[in-house]
Amino acid sequence: MRLATATAAAVSTIIGVGAAAVAAGRYAGDTALTVPAGRPLPADRRLTVHATAAGEVTLTRSFSALRPGTWGLDGPDVHAVVGPVIEQASSPDTVVRRLERVTVGALEPGDKVRLTPELHRGDPGTALGLHHIEVEIPGELGALPAWYVPAARDTWVIAVHGLGTTRAHPLNVMEFLHAQQLPVLDLAYRGDAGAPRPPEGLGHLGASEWRDLDAALRYAVRHGAENVIVFGWSTGGAMALHACVNSALRDRVRGLVLDSPVMDWKVTLRALAAARGVPGAVLPLAVRAAQGQTGLRGAPLLDTSLPMSLHVPTLIHHGPGDTLAPWGPSRELAVRRPDLVTLHEVPDAPHGAMYNADPAAYEETLRRFLTPLL
Repeated sequence: MRLATATAAAVSTIIGVGAAAVAAGRYAGDTALTVPAGRPLPADRRLTVHATAAGEVTLTRSFSALRPGTWGLDGPDVHAVVGPVIEQASSPDTVVRRLERVTVGALEPGDKVRLTPELHRGDPGTALGLHHIEVEIPGELGALPAWYVPAARDTWVIAVHGLGTTRAHPLNVMEFLHAQQLPVLDLAYRGDAGAPRPPEGLGHLGASEWRDLDAALRYAVRHGAENVIVFGWSTGGAMALHACVNSALRDRVRGLVLDSPVMDWKVTLRALAAARGVPGAVLPLAVRAAQGQTGLRGAPLLDTSLPMSLHVPTLIHHGPGDTLAPWGPSRELAVRRPDLVTLHEVPDAPHGAMYNADPAAYEETLRRFLTPLL
């Protein structure tokens, strides 16, 4: 009896530990895949505003506060844009950056803010003065809101944001694209504000969201687009690659522009979970839990038919500073398809923020890529 009791207790303990591990894995998977549009990414650490002056803002010194380039500064009820670090005004404890403008609210000492790649708030009209039309695109889960900015050409750009941002992110390049006379369709997809809720409430890192991009392709062709260039950031980049291979309208896709594309969903899921504090021992369980809940069972994109099926010129902006979607797969794709893929390496830029590190270089690279396609 004692042996039976001990055995039963041991089995119960094992089952209990197993159940706890499964629960922990499921929680970790949910933590990684529940990334509402606009929610800060784990790398976006909060900074304190110490002082403001004419054209300047003083922030807590940190690696993020020292990033080169142009950034949004986002906090409760405030949004501003900051430029380069003013070296001579900085100190061992603080960083002074050029304050370009305050777009929402007012920056005050003591405010808690984060650097964000989104340089604008509002829509193309309020942020940039561009005429636009609010449209709804019929998707498989329901209506998808989008901004349409008309222009003269019959080649459209469909812009698709990624992790931690909203459809305000493509506004960074909207003026540039409009100057090239390219119509732009800036898409909100499942999980975004105003768009349908995804199944289980979880994102699929582009593996199912691409069907919303496919709906946008159908909309563009129905409304006059002869060809389409898909511009995707992060998971939007993954959506672009899926659509380029799987869409019935893939022959209308004339080119791809990818910024920090997510090509290995397992690596990105683990990185998201780890950055949100999930212990390393639980990370494999998080991947398995995500597979079970969402059906995310596909191989990394480079292990599919993608490299050989890719049929259009592709520009990738990516760099070694990306810890959420490491740039190794981008380099490999460029090596495997040098006939189609151009890789623009951007050092010192985190995920989805290649434009911010050097806007002028980004736009010039983009101009050179787009010109032969128009």
